[in-house]
Amino acid sequence: MAISLGLLILRIVAGLTLAAHGSQKLFGWFGGPGFNGTTGMMKSMRFEPNWLWALLAGLGEFAGGLLLAVGFLTPIGAIGIVGAMLMAILKAHWQNGFWNSKRGYEFPLNLLVIALAIAIAGPGSYSIDAVIGFTLPIWLFIIGLVLAIIVDIIGLLISRQQVVQESAA
Repeated sequence: MAISLGLLILRIVAGLTLAAHGSQKLFGWFGGPGFNGTTGMMKSMRFEPNWLWALLAGLGEFAGGLLLAVGFLTPIGAIGIVGAMLMAILKAHWQNGFWNSKRGYEFPLNLLVIALAIAIAGPGSYSIDAVIGFTLPIWLFIIGLVLAIIVDIIGLLISRQQVVQESAA
């Protein structure tokens, strides 16, 4: 019971934090840029097509966060979160170092690890997954993580290729 309560608290706080952040990207809620602003941000980082990368980032955070918070399809939500946070770390935060106070990767790393740990441990008894009996075999979860990492690598290569092409022009 105590472990499930701890997982519930982690899921709700991390999940709703991510969902709120994703809602800033998708809908402009909580003072965020909205989808047009996020698309512009992706364009400035040389992601093409920028609308697709804005959608992936927003959905990874928003939908992944909501799924994590309520404990529904938890491993699938975690895969979206890991993909979004890994891309955020590598593309937007890595060059700033570790500390969040300098826009580093401290905070997105924590969210990534929380989502990963919850997916591995399971969402606990106080989750929709527990009520409906949903579990994802670990091998299928690993395949999903690998696919998310591959998508991130593709995005990084596309954005790098755009920079190289602009430098050559």
